[in-house]
Amino acid sequence: MKNAEEFPRILLGDRPPSYLGKARLATELDISETTVDDYVRRGLLPKPVRLGGSVRWSWTQVQALLDANSSGGHSDDPFMAGLDNVSQAS
Repeated sequence: MKNAEEFPRILLGDRPPSYLGKARLATELDISETTVDDYVRRGLLPKPVRLGGSVRWSWTQVQALLDANSSGGHSDDPFMAGLDNVSQAS
C-alpha cells in the first residue's frame, strides 16, 4: 500500500495531509529542511509530534501558528515578512 507522500496531489485535494514529515512540510512551505529545524527552534513552527516511529507536524498546528505569527510584523524574517505581505494583499 502506498503512503500519503506517494499519492498524487489531486487525490489529497488542495491541502496537505493532516500530519507531515519534515520533507513534505518543507515542500509545502517552500523552505529547506534545515530551515524547518531553525523555525522550530525559534518558535515560528510548532514542535513535531512522534507518531509511532515517525516524527510529524500537525498541519492544523502549523497553519494556526503561521496565521498567529503573520498578524504581527516579522520584517526580520524574510519568510514571515512574505506571509505578512501576502495576507495584507488579500
